[in-house]
Amino acid sequence: MQFRHYKGGLYELVCVATLESDLSTMIVYTAPDGSFWTRPREVFFQMIEVDGVMVQRFTPVEPIPAG
Repeated sequence: MQFRHYKGGLYELVCVATLESDLSTMIVYTAPDGSFWTRPREVFFQMIEVDGVMVQRFTPVEPIPAG
């Protein structure tokens, strides 16, 4: 599933993982350049303030229906 970062750019969610040290849930995602990143689930889906407006850090991108 693709997500758009609030600054722009499309990222692909790869999987949900568990951090070994404290068993917290992590989101593994890939950037347009092919690099892989992780963020805690709470941070990935966090609401943040941008120019006085609350927005999601990453917003799901709806797939375009085929046909």
